[in-house]
Amino acid sequence: MNKKIFLVAILSLLIDQISKIGIGIFLTFNEKKILIKNFFSLQLIQNYGAAWNILNNKVDFLILISLLAIFILYRYMYNFKHNKRNNLAFGLILGGVVGNLIDRVFLGYVRDFLAFKIINYDYPVFNFADVFIVIGVFLLIFAILKGEDRDEI
Repeated sequence: MNKKIFLVAILSLLIDQISKIGIGIFLTFNEKKILIKNFFSLQLIQNYGAAWNILNNKVDFLILISLLAIFILYRYMYNFKHNKRNNLAFGLILGGVVGNLIDRVFLGYVRDFLAFKIINYDYPVFNFADVFIVIGVFLLIFAILKGEDRDEI
């Protein structure tokens, strides 16, 4: 694996895991701390599924999907043009997937705690691993649109 991708993955994994441990020190499960009224709060929850509660209580299946995602990412990261953006994208996605995978394997659920309310809609609670995955996916979509999904050797 490219050293830069590996470093980004490790850094994002550390941010994710440290933030989950840290929030667990300050909040109990389902406790809510409002930081910006009607917009942003911290609420530690146990997520037994994926986004929007899909595949709820299918932890073994989600572990399998995570392992498959890591395999696919590892296989395709070498096809993409090697540049800072693509290295960042693959590192963020890998770090995020591994962060949530660690939770599922060792806890049986994912620790989520970032809660936003946008125009009276309570967005599903998420964590930094989710943020890293989303940013990484958008960066890869951008790379594909720019034609950087093939490395010209």
